[in-house]
Amino acid sequence: MAANRDRFSTATKIRILGEQTAARVYRSQTRRQARRSRLTGRAAFLVLVVCSLIVALAYPMRQYVSQRGEIAEQEQLAREAAKRVEELRDERARLQDDAYVQRLAREHLHYVMPGETGYIMAGPRAAEEHRPDQGAGDRPWYSNLMDGVDKADRTDR
Repeated sequence: MAANRDRFSTATKIRILGEQTAARVYRSQTRRQARRSRLTGRAAFLVLVVCSLIVALAYPMRQYVSQRGEIAEQEQLAREAAKRVEELRDERARLQDDAYVQRLAREHLHYVMPGETGYIMAGPRAAEEHRPDQGAGDRPWYSNLMDGVDKADRTDR
């Protein structure tokens, strides 16, 4: 009987261990199912719809933002053009005055009125400046001609 009892107790122990293991496995499966059940078919469909809306609206929103930037830039250019138009209108009005035109002719074109003597004052550094046309008599005539053409094309006067 003692042998039966040992067998029985071992068999009982194995059966109890098996039941405990089965209970653990069952608990872990129910936990997984509980985690899976959070994301239902409706929730997945909702996530799909939201993602589709984001993708569908991304390009039009980008276009909207870039067009707003272009509109702001064009408005700035229009303001600058209006300012320039006003400046030109003012200049046109000033050019209607004969005294202003005479002053411009005297300053920029070095005109003098009859009976006046015109003088041009050289700056204090005029003697120090390099004069490339010195010694032009020593060069051939076509070199002098090309130097004159080159000087005429320069904008740094």
